Amino acid sequence: MELKNIFRISLVAAAVSLTACGGDINITPTVNDNSTITDNSVNDSNNVAAPEPVVEVECASYESSVGTVEGVQSGDDCVYNDSFASKNISITSNITFEALPNDGVHVFDNALQIGEDGDTTSGFSVPANGPTMTVKPGATLAFKSGEAIIRIARGAKIQAIGTIDAPIVFTSANAFPRLDDAGQGAQFADWGGIIINGNGITDQCTDAERAAVTCNVASEGITSYFGGNDNTDSSGSIKYAKVWYAGSGPRVGGPGDDLNSLTLNAVGSGSSFDYIHIHQGFDDGIEIFGGATTLSHVAVTDTQDDSFDFDAGWQGSAEFLFVKHGTVNTRDGQVANMGNNGFETDGEKGDTSAEAPVTNPTISNVTIITTDANSVRDDDPSQAFTFDDSIKSMYKNVLIVKEVGANSSCVKHKADGEKNADAITFSGSVMACASEFEGEATFGASAPAALQGTAKTVWFDNGGVNQRIAANSDVLAADGFATNTSSTAITVAADATGAANFIGAVSDQDTTSNWYKWVEMAVTAASND
Repeated sequence: MELKNIFRISLVAAAVSLTACGGDINITPTVNDNSTITDNSVNDSNNVAAPEPVVEVECASYESSVGTVEGVQSGDDCVYNDSFASKNISITSNITFEALPNDGVHVFDNALQIGEDGDTTSGFSVPANGPTMTVKPGATLAFKSGEAIIRIARGAKIQAIGTIDAPIVFTSANAFPRLDDAGQGAQFADWGGIIINGNGITDQCTDAERAAVTCNVASEGITSYFGGNDNTDSSGSIKYAKVWYAGSGPRVGGPGDDLNSLTLNAVGSGSSFDYIHIHQGFDDGIEIFGGATTLSHVAVTDTQDDSFDFDAGWQGSAEFLFVKHGTVNTRDGQVANMGNNGFETDGEKGDTSAEAPVTNPTISNVTIITTDANSVRDDDPSQAFTFDDSIKSMYKNVLIVKEVGANSSCVKHKADGEKNADAITFSGSVMACASEFEGEATFGASAPAALQGTAKTVWFDNGGVNQRIAANSDVLAADGFATNTSSTAITVAADATGAANFIGAVSDQDTTSNWYKWVEMAVTAASND
């Protein structure tokens, strides 16, 4: 008899206690009923079709010190209670989530933590080859509380690779009527989101700590540790995936101690995040603390705070990023404004050095569609960019749109965001904003000497390689999201060194590409909320 079956039977016979990461867990018995009942009766009173039969599925399982731990089938779904996964359990063996037939979903009551987590100053050693969480194309993972997160520890990996026709979905259990106990429907902050901790370089540690392997930065939201000295580290990859209704906060640490839809903590360049749609998150869409990972083909719609937040010395790159702020209908019947910054960019969070310099990414082919409303999150305005904390960065082929600017502007420099303003450059970019710059029209005393007193319009124009045009210009195609490449209002050329030879994230000449279809699906989903 296989070990799995022995374990199932032993659970029926007696309660088994499992200790993992300091927590005592009672395993709920799993009973498999393989009997078959044949009903040969005939009901001629009506012709109501019989319900679809439930197909037996293989729920995800993993090996522990006491045997195989497995989810339980419930109808077409697989259910994983706190005996399978919780904040007290770290899964230390490989685990795979398959696509379930009949639109079944994998349902989690609590946190799903992959890999062992710990502080290296307390005797913990980061595993060189931790477990891998594999998610197959078409699989859906649904979570039932704000405490339910996915946490990938240092040394562990996530391999969630979907397809354009069978994307992977990470979402709220309330998105499915059969799982929505209160009948409220899905909404932001329904679950915690995804946290990936890497061994990359973050300025939240010192050079000495990295050299001594004692870099242990506590993650925001739910404490776990990240950081190291390897910016080429791999935490795996996510591709063709949707992350909806995630995030929460503020938590124990107060404002700023939040859960984002996707948090990348010191994740190295060996990881990649491609074709992702983040929708209706409570806090940031993607927040990056250090490391050197890459982003590509990412759409963020109607998240409450920042769509992208870069901090702590991130040295990666990004291309094809689409942002759209809008509104959602809340459970109490209200209309909530969504979206603060398209990009919140922070150069430093801790101790910068030659080994851990300020954040300095290259970002190509971006569209940001803002509103003139204040986000329900913090009553902060919808903006395209906020520059802060000595940030450096290079932007190519960016399209910024704000049709109304009575309450908000497109670009904001905080005082510390002016410090390296000469190292923040745009090229091949267009600003179609009713209000362009918040605050002072010229750079102040915090800016490099050569820029002090210079108009911010001159800085953006960059010698004529960029363009500022009227807010009502026909920069968007009829679909409302792709760049109108035949617009007569746009007279500057795209930067040929960018990711694509057009301005903005999506071209109206490329309607059959997977990227066009991905953004089209994202915008459609946002319009339905």
